[in-house]
Amino acid sequence: MNDCYQHNIKVIRERWPLLASRLDELTSNPCQLEVALAEGKDSTLVVDGIQLTSRHDRQQEAQQQATQVQGQQYVTLYGTGLGDLQQVLLRQPSLMGLQIRIMNEAVFSLVLQLVDQTGWLEDPRVHLAMAGDDKELQPPYVVLPSELVLVSDYNRKIRHRLSSELEINNVSGRLATTIEPLLPRLQHNRRYWQQDNQVQQLFQSLQTGQQAFVIAAGPSLEQHYQFLQNCRKRPTPPVIISVDTAVKALLSKQIVPDIVVTVDYLVNNRHLPTAQLPSECKLVYFPMTSTEILTGFPGKRYVAMNESQMFATIRNQLTAARLFMHGSVIHPATDLAVQMGATEVVFFGADFAFSHNKTHASWQDGEIGIPYQQATEWVMNFYGEKVPTLPNFMTYLIGLERYIRRHPAVTFYNTSKAGAFIDGTTDYPGLS
Repeated sequence: MNDCYQHNIKVIRERWPLLASRLDELTSNPCQLEVALAEGKDSTLVVDGIQLTSRHDRQQEAQQQATQVQGQQYVTLYGTGLGDLQQVLLRQPSLMGLQIRIMNEAVFSLVLQLVDQTGWLEDPRVHLAMAGDDKELQPPYVVLPSELVLVSDYNRKIRHRLSSELEINNVSGRLATTIEPLLPRLQHNRRYWQQDNQVQQLFQSLQTGQQAFVIAAGPSLEQHYQFLQNCRKRPTPPVIISVDTAVKALLSKQIVPDIVVTVDYLVNNRHLPTAQLPSECKLVYFPMTSTEILTGFPGKRYVAMNESQMFATIRNQLTAARLFMHGSVIHPATDLAVQMGATEVVFFGADFAFSHNKTHASWQDGEIGIPYQQATEWVMNFYGEKVPTLPNFMTYLIGLERYIRRHPAVTFYNTSKAGAFIDGTTDYPGLS
């Protein structure tokens, strides 16, 4: 603990004593970081092969980053870097409060030993904390890109949220291009979405206390077939709401869902075997659904809407209720359960990860998705284990967690311990 660290930690200890204790512990038991100096017009640190900042003009880089939140009164900064961006932000005359979130505590501890940070640490407008202490992002915000890569395990969930926001913007841009050739399908399907039942006819249709089982297609679903079969024998059985790609798995075990929800315009009869479903089963769909699904479905159909731009041209022609959507079919399936009046929603197969080294229950690995070997990210499961996943899966998980947070009157249970831990859910006692 050199003099530089002692000066820095003294300020932190006075203002944020619990955080100071965590940093002191790290300094006493340092992590094994590979650190080097990169020099150009300026100099910077290279940590585990990643430059913390520019080595050519750190001030210009910080000023450019600060323009993202120019004129804001309250700003969150994700990452601490070498302190350059903090100083630039604090010079903005409009700034009244700066939340600084540490993305890697070991990197921050290292910087405290090498660079005087007291200039911004002492500023009364600053509040310093670990990013992982937050449940959600705090906009408006600016991010130090290097620390998205260097993020520690404790803060990784916030990193997932930051990356997800970037992913959503990218997906929206790609979707606009992809959807254009498919827009004629909206008109081709007009005879269905104009004449079919509307999804709000299902709202508030559950009996008091009746549970809703939302069935996703994650690999952990395969652990619960017997339980789902037995649930049908209850005096008041739960309503089973299945996503389209889970239907094949359920039918293989003679489990017939009450309602099937489909969203993806690419889903067809190969993914959703409509011919094997009985007429008692209901379909909740969106106007862009494959025509062969609509034609072949034997039961009642209920059309729904969401906020997607793809439905802009027919929004004033269709009064169907809007179901929540954040990229995956599990979102409208969950919203449907809640709108139907469920106060207890139980998730099956909601893995958001490659649990059991595969993509989907009852499908070969990679048959309807990217093989698990191509996973680029990981999430924590119920046991605190790292499970491989993909950026889009993380985005779906984040969307569901946000939905759960907005519905505190509903109890959400998760039966998948091998898949991603879903914040806001509890372990389902019915399986104990």
